Amino acid sequence: MFESTEQKENSDLDQFSHTAVMPREILMSLRPKDNQLIVDATFGAGGHAQEILKVAPDVRYFAVDRDPVAHRKAIAMASQFRPGQIVPILCRFSELPEHLQKNGVAPGSVDAFLFDLGASSMQFDFSQRGFSLSKDGPLDMRMDGERTPDSITAADVVNNLDPADLANILKKYGEEKLARQIAQAIVDARYAFGNFTRTKQLAEVVSSVFESGAFRLDKMHRQAHIATKTFQALRIFVNNELNEIHAGLLVAAHFLRRGSGVCAALAFHSLEDRIIKRHFHGLDLDAAGNQSVKDHFRNASVSFDVTEVRKQFLQRKCWQPLSKKVACPTEEECLANPRARSAKLRAAARLAEGQD
Repeated sequence: MFESTEQKENSDLDQFSHTAVMPREILMSLRPKDNQLIVDATFGAGGHAQEILKVAPDVRYFAVDRDPVAHRKAIAMASQFRPGQIVPILCRFSELPEHLQKNGVAPGSVDAFLFDLGASSMQFDFSQRGFSLSKDGPLDMRMDGERTPDSITAADVVNNLDPADLANILKKYGEEKLARQIAQAIVDARYAFGNFTRTKQLAEVVSSVFESGAFRLDKMHRQAHIATKTFQALRIFVNNELNEIHAGLLVAAHFLRRGSGVCAALAFHSLEDRIIKRHFHGLDLDAAGNQSVKDHFRNASVSFDVTEVRKQFLQRKCWQPLSKKVACPTEEECLANPRARSAKLRAAARLAEGQD
């Protein structure tokens, strides 16, 4: 008898082990305490939830994820606690306000928000999800899985867009220097051999653009697959990840307690981290570069004096970063958990004043 996709995922999930990234630093940032209300917006396999519940076993914990596989994991964990203590929610960041309000969570009542961004270990490790370069699978990459059957897949993108649009996606979301050449190779291949259906097919075409023997190094100076940036770009585009991150941080600011609520956000590449940084520092998301308040003073088109500029700048802020510097994993953690190697953690407290 053949297993269904869901049965296969459940079987794999039972055997899945997960190591949370930077758990010590996250605990230091959030400082969870019993009787608090915590929203884990990216529950995943529950690694951070387990660490938080060890420290504060009586918190009320909202286990949120857009991935149905992670949602089933959250339901399983909730069954081990008293009824209503852990609340599994299946939704995207942009859908979260409605779900929180349905569960009686009012704006300004949450003590902590946690975001662990990017694709989860479960998504990479299960070949049928189509995220992995090391395992062949259907070219899917939807974090929502079959929950949104009408949403586009990575196959839809590479099989239908023209070279210019494909190149724009690869350059914008993958920061791929050979975006134009890869896009043209994809279009040429689909005309010659038919539509892409498998991850291995796409990886081979992308690799053909590079010189024989070409390779890339990750942040631990280990060899990374040459198509990594292409896969990253497609995943971000398919899941609308950057807009969802922006929405998620706005939700956190709205629901956190004024003057005491804390948000911790783990990013795994520069595009994610840039959005987090600009939210926490009150910077314009559309402005060029990594501007600080000093950069606003240098804007010759503004006729206000320094005091007025500072006043306007601070009025936009609703966060106070807990540290001036971004936190990164230790070398020991990266060796023990290679997926931590590109992690960056930022944390900020919700100000008593400021915009919603």
